[in-house]
Amino acid sequence: MIEVADRLLSVEEYYFSKKLREVNALIASGKPVINLGIGSPDLQPPQKVIEALTKGLLDPQAHKYQSYQGLPELRKAIADFYKSQYQVKLDPNSEVLPLMGSKEGIMHISMAFLNKGDAVLIPNPGYPTYQSVTKLLEAKPVFYDLDAKNNWLPDLKALEKQDLSKVKLMWVNYPHMPTGALPTKAAFLALVAFAKKHKILIINDNPYSFILNEKPMSILAIEGAKDVCLELNSLSKTFNMAGWRVGMLVGNEEHIKNVLKVKSNMDSGMFYGIQKGAVEALKCSSMWFATLNDVYRERRDLVWRLADTLGCTYDKHASGLFVWAKLPNDIKAEAFIDKILIENHIFITPGTVFGTQGEGYIRFSLCAETEILEEAITRVL
Repeated sequence: MIEVADRLLSVEEYYFSKKLREVNALIASGKPVINLGIGSPDLQPPQKVIEALTKGLLDPQAHKYQSYQGLPELRKAIADFYKSQYQVKLDPNSEVLPLMGSKEGIMHISMAFLNKGDAVLIPNPGYPTYQSVTKLLEAKPVFYDLDAKNNWLPDLKALEKQDLSKVKLMWVNYPHMPTGALPTKAAFLALVAFAKKHKILIINDNPYSFILNEKPMSILAIEGAKDVCLELNSLSKTFNMAGWRVGMLVGNEEHIKNVLKVKSNMDSGMFYGIQKGAVEALKCSSMWFATLNDVYRERRDLVWRLADTLGCTYDKHASGLFVWAKLPNDIKAEAFIDKILIENHIFITPGTVFGTQGEGYIRFSLCAETEILEEAITRVL
């Protein structure tokens, strides 16, 4: 028997990888399960994006190895997008790195900056991959609690009471997943000052800016942020391109160079046609975002009704692709969602997937048609 690396003993299989086997088994047995657990957009990308991909397939360059840094026109499109949407100026030649989805960026950044034993500040609740990647690299996760009282923003005063001497990285994620909490300029200013004071590299994971949010923000818009911050972004949610695997890392030239050292040893470039489609996506007008959000607004109204029916409460000012809902007092999240799955054949994500601060909460996805959401409401009435 070949023994696995010790690092694998520190992590578990991703929750949704395991849970979806159970869901799929129920479906295979004939149960009509409604999946409101996964944030996988079910809408189509813009038509011009699909046309650009299709056209790209016929280009003589399509089947060759591509640049590790992506097509120059894709980097320029990313820089133009950041300038028009976030008022952030980026040099497309040195401050932009296209990624095969932002999830790989979490690994690449961590590999570029973390040594064994370094500490990483991770939000609780937060995206589970921050923790698992930190553990895989034998660094130490240090969780900072977020809660509704502080609008799910970091309590930096509380953090400064801790020993931060070994902290190398800090993950933040605004607009926040899973709660949908929006950032403020004051919060970003405080984070940049905190990073400079303690010599910590902050990475803002920012894929939800344009979903049910009228004021997209980038942490790099804060003066001096490039010195101590990087930002991950993605086309998955904004343009319904989750399966295309197109993301980006933007920030200081030196930080980007360090990440490229890792990335260039991990892949051989993004497929040409996908890059051409991404260029077209980033050129979309404001009408695209308005139309997309009209759909999500209608769906969110129905999910709010579903949450009401289940006795939950929620923040109507939250943004993003999900509704984060508080269960009635003393109800455990995982027991609740298992009951709903078995009795009503609806899969909802328990808040505990995202950390201990998620106990007592559940998360609904908006990635389902209105007819499906209406059916879900009918099942629990």
